[in-house]
Amino acid sequence: MSDTSRFVVSSEWLQKELGSPDLKVVDAAFYLPAHNRDANAEYAAGHIPGAVRFDHDEVADHSTGLPHMVPTPEVFAEAVGKLGISENDRIVIYDGPGIFSAPRGWWLFRIMGAKNVFVLDGGIDGWKAEGRPIESTLPTPAPAKFKTDFRIDKVIDFHSMLSIVVEGSRQVADARPAGRFTGAEPEPRAGMRSGHMPGAYSLPSGTFSVGGKLRPLSELKKAIEDAGIDLGKPVVTSCGSGITAAIITLALESLGHEDNALYDGAWTEWGAKPDTPIVTGPASPKAA
Repeated sequence: MSDTSRFVVSSEWLQKELGSPDLKVVDAAFYLPAHNRDANAEYAAGHIPGAVRFDHDEVADHSTGLPHMVPTPEVFAEAVGKLGISENDRIVIYDGPGIFSAPRGWWLFRIMGAKNVFVLDGGIDGWKAEGRPIESTLPTPAPAKFKTDFRIDKVIDFHSMLSIVVEGSRQVADARPAGRFTGAEPEPRAGMRSGHMPGAYSLPSGTFSVGGKLRPLSELKKAIEDAGIDLGKPVVTSCGSGITAAIITLALESLGHEDNALYDGAWTEWGAKPDTPIVTGPASPKAA
């Protein structure tokens, strides 16, 4: 039995498949200010041949005031249809360093109804380091129709999240760095309290990859269980703004755990409110 996620593809595999009519490659790179990288400029300067650009901040719900929130199915379908992608295509999503923002794209395409979605191990940084082909010509894909089948059950809103935390009805896995989880380090967004939701488990997103590649399944399982998560019970993933929570989701789904959802507002929403329950310090005994 393979110890590799069925949702991850190698650069070798992708290079061989380039040009296949049903293969769509998507650049879904996203960076935080601390990265000092411009995803759109990097894409324009050089991308995997044929790759289209998916901007998390553009294809989003702009009515909430929160960053890159899940768009309506109609908005998503229109945007990716213009990129030439249908729900039946084989879709490979990549980012810069590897396992960072590509899992968010993978999650979003899947909850919208795409059936065959994968993440490129190593990202475009690894692709370039291996000397694989790059092009700067912007593609002009023929428009396609993306038929959505929105899994709204995979998206948790604030009121549902509050009930989950108060009732302890689902396990909460937090992908933020440990220092922000405990409250020892401040949040990067101004005016936001640090700490974590009562009962949450700390699972920093960097736990799940090495060198930009997803860890073997056996290591993913150990990391999740060592953090205190019971893989036999429901999990809600969260993070700073809904991007890296999907890394935990990718790990869970890779292990066959399907009873999971993602809190889309994440800490940007939770930590900005004056009255949400927040605790500091390490995970509580029940989440140890």
